[in-house]
Amino acid sequence: MGIFDFLSGEFIDVIHWVDDSRDTMVWRFEREGHEIKYGAKLTVREGQAAVFVHEGQLADVFTPGLYMLETNNMPVMTTLMHWDHGFKSPFKSEIYYVNTTRFNDLKWGTKNPIICRDPEFGPVRLRAFGTYSVRVTNPAKFLIEIVGTDGEFTMDEISFQIRNIIVQEFSRTLAKSGIPVLDMAANTRELGQLVAKEIEAQLADYGLSLPELYIENISLPPAVEEVMDKRSSMGVIGNLNEYMQFQTAEALGRGGDASAAMQAGIGAAMGMQMAGQVAHGGPWGGQHARSAASAPQTSAPMAPPPPPVEHVWHVAEDGKTHGPYSKARLGRMAAEGDLSRDSYVWTPGQDGWQRAEDVSELAQLFTILPPPPPGG
Repeated sequence: MGIFDFLSGEFIDVIHWVDDSRDTMVWRFEREGHEIKYGAKLTVREGQAAVFVHEGQLADVFTPGLYMLETNNMPVMTTLMHWDHGFKSPFKSEIYYVNTTRFNDLKWGTKNPIICRDPEFGPVRLRAFGTYSVRVTNPAKFLIEIVGTDGEFTMDEISFQIRNIIVQEFSRTLAKSGIPVLDMAANTRELGQLVAKEIEAQLADYGLSLPELYIENISLPPAVEEVMDKRSSMGVIGNLNEYMQFQTAEALGRGGDASAAMQAGIGAAMGMQMAGQVAHGGPWGGQHARSAASAPQTSAPMAPPPPPVEHVWHVAEDGKTHGPYSKARLGRMAAEGDLSRDSYVWTPGQDGWQRAEDVSELAQLFTILPPPPPGG
């Protein structure tokens, strides 16, 4: 073996990359002076691609396989270099290995609430979060548009940008979908597919694709969820009048505690009041409240007045008082002649003694009797 053959054997390189990390997307093969010997062996494993960059210009992209770096399998590189030093001369190029496998279980979520118009609740604020996966589909474009000359590019360096794209498209898709809030849980799969489809075109400009996007949850503000829980509880209770009777009976059955029964009755009464607010468009009235607001206002029926207070009366006669008598008893006394128009009467709240015929409430007792004869 001649000295030239020996040196040629020493110049042969083996170029490969074994990735033991979970987030490295691009790794540059480090070689002193970026000098690669002609005839070197290049190993590209499944889930990888090797990109050659010569003097700042992208030269070749190698898919999985074993390659001998010679002119017959490097047409672009051969055209760039012209091989004016012969087939045995080394060449200076940079080799970037690109990970083309999926990067899974990446998180996304809305930083601020999304304002949407719900057909049932009106304007609502929604939050959402989920996971997605991403992969490199065009190594050359990804290297040109995103990586540049970074010797070790990780998923963390681009995940923030992808999350922003997802949230933007999710907000737009959700706002124009018209899906009611109560039906979104049943349509998260379809929403995820719509969002992924909208994002695909933007990520293709980076040499990426989005194989999967999942929406794990869409939530309302806590205050709205609390009101919805109360509304659901009222629906479970059903007939509030029967429920009030049941609560009162149950409280008495636990030991005859009147205060517990009273508390149960008060709680049920408050529930009935809430139900009345629902029926008349109160805070839990939902869409009925908005319909009532737009409909012409009608006067509610007036409640009956409280029953009149029954007075009792004292009668003064010959310097003595007797009674108290009800109005009915005074009527019989007037019929029997024991009470006259000039008799003095008094009831609690009256300002002093007054003649019976001067009291409007008692004057009618004497209208059924003829007045005394004139001159009598």
